[in-house]
Amino acid sequence: MSAVPDPGGTAEPSFHQLRLFLALVEELHFGRAAARLHMTQPALSRQIRDLERRLGVLLFSRDSRTVSLTEAGRALVEEARATVEAMGRLRVRADQWARTLAGHVVVGTIGAEAAMPYTHAVLEHLRTLHPRLTVEIRSLNFTEHLAQLLSGDIDVALLRPPVPAGIELLELATEPRVACLPATDPLADLAEVSLTDLGDRVFVDVPPEVPRVWWDFWAVDPRPDGTRVRYGPVVSDMEGLLLAVARGEGMGFLPAAARELFPRPGVRYVDVADLSPSVAALGWPVEHRDRPAVRAVREAATAAMSESGRGRAPSR
Repeated sequence: MSAVPDPGGTAEPSFHQLRLFLALVEELHFGRAAARLHMTQPALSRQIRDLERRLGVLLFSRDSRTVSLTEAGRALVEEARATVEAMGRLRVRADQWARTLAGHVVVGTIGAEAAMPYTHAVLEHLRTLHPRLTVEIRSLNFTEHLAQLLSGDIDVALLRPPVPAGIELLELATEPRVACLPATDPLADLAEVSLTDLGDRVFVDVPPEVPRVWWDFWAVDPRPDGTRVRYGPVVSDMEGLLLAVARGEGMGFLPAAARELFPRPGVRYVDVADLSPSVAALGWPVEHRDRPAVRAVREAATAAMSESGRGRAPSR
């Protein structure tokens, strides 16, 4: 049993120490917690002892085989978690304003959006309108693109709606969707199929962190006749989806541009007669729409779409 720290300790705990404390709370094992945190067990022990000294309370009971929270430790868990989450939000907000002050914008993209003509048009107008603004293009997977947009890790995103509440959109283009099928599927050699033809096919799924409103649209779940989709392998990005399809484990629906942008052995693209089209859009958090970096990209996108005659008013 560790000695009780001096209750007169007054030093403030560090953000780093609180993160270590919460990791150990979840693992209740110094070895596992240290491995998860990518540090040595002695270093973790020293940090926890120093945290206890700073707080003036014993947080964990230890013996040769077990680690458990003390009553004081249990009482402080929620406060520590709230502090760490608040510090995380503070860091995100500071990063957002640092980008603004530095004249820097982060544009997230998903799938092949970075290669699309409308993306190049928007970026070209952005360079013309704001030549001193530096632009970072960040490729994101299915799980990341909406989460990072809502958290502020990226300023705007080139994406495919629908989106959850809190995101405003400017439509950039519309194109058909096609079925992405294994080459071995009997329907793969047809020129066109219907949703009814595909009703018994297994559809790839996405991780639970992905907003369901987004994937329900892409899976057409439920189908027009009310039946629910049968899901198979879980994929996090386009390459994972294409691999699952090529292996015959499931199918997906993708923008028609996938034919040219994602040709893969073992994968076939087939038109679907009654499948609604896909919209490409620029998205940003509603609450961030007037930040200088976001406003700059919005203006560039509006100019690009006005020039092409495709632009529509922002929607939520």
